[in-house]
Amino acid sequence: MVMIAARFSRKARAGTRIAALAVLALVAAAGPVLAESDVERLKRTGECAGCDLRLAELRGLIVENARLAGANLRETDLKEASLVGADLAGADLRRTELERTDLTGANLSKGSMRGVDLEKAVLSEASLAGADLRNADMIETNLVGAGLQGADLRQALLIRAIASGADFSKAKMEGVNLERANVMSAKFVGTRLPNADFDRVSAVGADFSDADLSGAHFSSADLTGANLSGARLDGALMRRTRLVGADLSGASGLDGARMVGACGDATTKLPSGITLKTCSDMDDKER
Repeated sequence: MVMIAARFSRKARAGTRIAALAVLALVAAAGPVLAESDVERLKRTGECAGCDLRLAELRGLIVENARLAGANLRETDLKEASLVGADLAGADLRRTELERTDLTGANLSKGSMRGVDLEKAVLSEASLAGADLRNADMIETNLVGAGLQGADLRQALLIRAIASGADFSKAKMEGVNLERANVMSAKFVGTRLPNADFDRVSAVGADFSDADLSGAHFSSADLTGANLSGARLDGALMRRTRLVGADLSGASGLDGARMVGACGDATTKLPSGITLKTCSDMDDKER
């Protein structure tokens, strides 16, 4: 009886070893277990802070409140994506495709965004404070209420952008193109805007106090109620510009000869020696 039991035990152990070897063989045949990619993790959890997503194809991605602080998204395709409330603080977005992307309320502060494509993107109430947006394409971008304090927007294109109520205070905006943009009630306090293009801009109630507007080009612009007190206006052109109720007191470098066709009213505050004709409805139609 003892011999039979021993033989049975040896057979059982042998069977166990065979089964184990069979399992190992199956695992080996299946190949190594692949780790979840950063893209897959982002889509599944919305969390990918510090991830390397360079050149990724993420067009049309929809992730609310995505956590992408410090992520590398350089030259990534995020066209028509929805990243409402995303945290992209300090992210690398150089030459990233963000055309028509919804970034409402997103945090892009201190982001590296040189050459980024933000054409027709929505950035209302977003934070871009301290971001590097040099040469950015922001044509028809929605920047309503956005914060761009201290941002670098040199040579950026903001043609027909909607930036009412946006804050550009202390930003670097040399050579920026704001043609036909809506910057009503926007803040440009202490902003550097030499040689900026304000052709047909609507800047009603905008604050340009202490801004550097030397060489800026205002043509058929509406600066009704704008604050330009203390602004630097050396070489600035204000052709057919509406200045009803505008405050230019303390502005320096303003040349009456370069205010061709500009007009104001009794409430317009001008530096000593500068006079303007009074605006009329006909002036508005011609503007």
